[in-house]
Amino acid sequence: MALSPVITRHILPFVLKLLYKSLRISVTPPEGEMRVQGKGTIFAFWHGKMVTGWLLARELFPGESTAAVVSQSKDGRILSDALQKLGFTLIRGSSSKGSVEVVRSMQQTLDKGEIIVITPDGPRGPINQFKYGSLRLAARNRSPLIFARISYASSWKLKSWDRFEIPKPFTRTTVTLQLIELPEFRSEEELHAYCKQLSEQLSHA
Repeated sequence: MALSPVITRHILPFVLKLLYKSLRISVTPPEGEMRVQGKGTIFAFWHGKMVTGWLLARELFPGESTAAVVSQSKDGRILSDALQKLGFTLIRGSSSKGSVEVVRSMQQTLDKGEIIVITPDGPRGPINQFKYGSLRLAARNRSPLIFARISYASSWKLKSWDRFEIPKPFTRTTVTLQLIELPEFRSEEELHAYCKQLSEQLSHA
C-alpha cells in the first residue's frame, strides 16, 4: 500500500532530521580540508547508509545547489518526496530505467558546477559496487568524486539486499571522507577493472 504524501513529505523528513541531529558524528578529515572548488562535484555513499548520507551531504555543502539521483521505483517515489522536503532537487532514474535521461541530467548539473549526490550501488545492487556510468561520467568531466564511508557504533540492521542500517539515536557515527582522483580510461575494459578495484577497496575499508 502506498504511503500518504503527509508521511513521505512531512513526517519522514522530520523524523530523519531528528534522528540525524541526535547522532554523535565525527568527520575525517574535517569538512574544510575536503572542500573542492570550481567544477561540479559528485558525492557518494553506499545505499545501506542513506539514513545518514543524505543529510550529511546537506551539512557538508551548505547553501549549494544539491541534486539527488533517485530511482523511478515506488521506493524511489517515497524517497524523492522526503528529499525534496530536505532541500534537494531530483534526478529521477537509474542504470536500469531511464539511464539515458539520468546521464543527460547529471551532465547538465555538473556543467552548472552543482553537487550531485548518489548511492552508487543503488537502487538494486549488487551491494557496495559502483556502477560504471557514474565513474565514466566523473572521469570524463574530471569532476571531484568524494566518497563517504559511514559506520555506526550501534544500529538496527535490516535483512535487505543492501543490509540497510538505521542508526540508533545518539549513537557514535564515524564518517571518513575520501577524495577519489579518477584516471582517464582509455577503454571500457580499463573502466570495468578500475570500478571493481575501487568497489572492493571502499567496501572493505
